[in-house]
Amino acid sequence: MKEHAAGPNEAGQRLDKYLKKVLKNAPDSFIYRMLRKKNITLNGKKASGNEKLAAGDSVKIFFSDETYLKMAGSSADPPVSGWTFGREAVVYEDDDILLVNKPAGVLSQPGGDDGPDLAGGLIRYLLGNGKISPDELRSFKPAPMNRLDRNTTGIVLCGISLAGEQFLAEVIRERRIRKEYLTLVKGDFRQEGVRSAFLKKDGRKNLVHVRADAAEGYLPIRTGFTVLERNRDFTLLRAELITGRPHQIRAHLAFLGFPVAGDGKYGDPALNRMLSERYGLKAQFLHAERITFSETDGRFAGLSGRTFTAPLPQKTDNILKGIGFGQEEK
Repeated sequence: MKEHAAGPNEAGQRLDKYLKKVLKNAPDSFIYRMLRKKNITLNGKKASGNEKLAAGDSVKIFFSDETYLKMAGSSADPPVSGWTFGREAVVYEDDDILLVNKPAGVLSQPGGDDGPDLAGGLIRYLLGNGKISPDELRSFKPAPMNRLDRNTTGIVLCGISLAGEQFLAEVIRERRIRKEYLTLVKGDFRQEGVRSAFLKKDGRKNLVHVRADAAEGYLPIRTGFTVLERNRDFTLLRAELITGRPHQIRAHLAFLGFPVAGDGKYGDPALNRMLSERYGLKAQFLHAERITFSETDGRFAGLSGRTFTAPLPQKTDNILKGIGFGQEEK
């Protein structure tokens, strides 16, 4: 017999949904048959599967060890592809959410090329500090709640409890979180304020196209731009995502005539070669520098109105110094 105690991350889930996560190899028909035969009980009583779990509920599974292992599979191990990070990469952490400063070259979610990913690294980190156990991973998996392109650096928001995932999903969906990026662009940019255009994604080529007016398949975009420093050759901008489309900042700036430094998709090849040779820049200079939560209450009232900032990677910081830009106070 195996006994599972429902934790905070299982509270509110239907029993049958919970069992399908715990007994991941078991057919639905098998789970419902075991419930009917009382080989699975809830708080010592027969259950149908549609009951909502509460924290502390006891789920007993009366299987032989061999059957249990067959239906449950092995304990969840840290993904081998996960990017390993420590406290130095953590911008903020509580019992529900974690904000991590992602470097270039790391995927937000696992990709098809088995490159290092934040999703796997997050689980490694939480297992390492005891915030989650392998058994808990059967029914709940912490995850990044927003994506940055592989070579975009900066803050990624991660839910590390069910409540945290639900909260982050809600504020992202309702646009109750402000996302601001630092980017270095070619040229003397003088188009501050909110700029509008239309964007269409080409999924086959993993590119987007931007135009000034509406057309079939094009979605509206809005990006806010603030100049921090500029000279004849470069401008350091703070860009705010008002809408959130793929490659929005990079493609919008290229459309306006000010490509992002180091951008291999939408940038200036000659400029990129110079920055690579002189400073070792191999990816777009685009950094998710800070996020600000809107007013909130209840469990997450402590985040209300707060801003969190991630420092630039050393390499991009050195580029700013190399082109003569000072350090802007954040």
